[in-house]
Amino acid sequence: MRRRGARPPTVSIIIPARNEEISLGACLESLIAQADLSSEIIVVDDGSSDGTRNIAESFAGVQIISAGALRPGWTGKSNAVFSGAELARGEWLLFTDADTVHSPGSLARALAEARRNDAGLLSYSPQQDVHGFWEKAVMPVIFAELAAAYRPADVSDPASAQAAANGQYILISREAYEAVGGHAAVAASLLEDVALARVVKASGRRIFFRLGGDAVRTRMYRSFTQLREGWTKNLALLFRSPARLAAVRFTEFILMVSTAALALAAAASNRRGVSAAAAALCVVLLAFFFRRIRAAHFFWDANLLAIFGLPIFSYLLLRSRLSHKRNKVSWKGRSYAPNRQASEGNVDSVQAAPSRQRPAGIT
Repeated sequence: MRRRGARPPTVSIIIPARNEEISLGACLESLIAQADLSSEIIVVDDGSSDGTRNIAESFAGVQIISAGALRPGWTGKSNAVFSGAELARGEWLLFTDADTVHSPGSLARALAEARRNDAGLLSYSPQQDVHGFWEKAVMPVIFAELAAAYRPADVSDPASAQAAANGQYILISREAYEAVGGHAAVAASLLEDVALARVVKASGRRIFFRLGGDAVRTRMYRSFTQLREGWTKNLALLFRSPARLAAVRFTEFILMVSTAALALAAAASNRRGVSAAAAALCVVLLAFFFRRIRAAHFFWDANLLAIFGLPIFSYLLLRSRLSHKRNKVSWKGRSYAPNRQASEGNVDSVQAAPSRQRPAGIT
């Protein structure tokens, strides 16, 4: 629903925020600095218990609203962004996360890119900022798998059925958003970004998707606990056969480690032929591994640590599959499970199930 009054801005920027005091300030600074474009910024406070709302209120010109009660059957994020979209006045809507930082002029360039490609929806996969062992080891492995499974060229091809988007940056025309029913159409999906892209593409409208490190960057997780919870929510929905993929990647890790160990042990015992053969096999395995990891566009130190991310990725895949099979998925203090009534206490539960349809593309 649009508000009446002055001429509407070109883009309404909608930021769902639930306990985002660490990152929201930098995000808002980068968005307020966007030039050459008429825009409004709406922060949707989704029941934060920290200083998120105070930070948003410290920025002049930023609108702060409350997400309100969780609609029955909705996930928290869809509920929050839909609340923002109801008040937005822009011809285009940018849904972006509070942990993103946007490059100067990137919004105007994104809008021009969407129009140039005749896209009803444009989505960027941000540059991932990683710090510490866990992030550097795990994130390149996951994003390399996503790049291999979901090719942007196919996602952006109108002739292809593949569809995907990254919820950290979705720019969609109001016409397309309203035509497909907005987030109400994907209200129960825990993978609402891909689900929204699917309904937009199914409507006959074009989507455009690419790596967007030149426009936006993000640090998704700041601890192993956050990383584990976030990927437990998503991995089983992102890959068609998570258990099989977990087995393949764990086997790859064992083979690389065992051939390296055999090469060293054989060399130490002067068995040069065995050492050379094992070393050659290890080099081949590493070559294929690093070729795949390079597609994730991380820096060299993260690429090296990604070897140790393989068994962790396998663990996360199996954990995600088991959590979804048991209908016990948690994210940011909310529990999601199908056919369950809201539980008592301070942890929100909704009667919502993640979509069992597998997405066709992401990066």
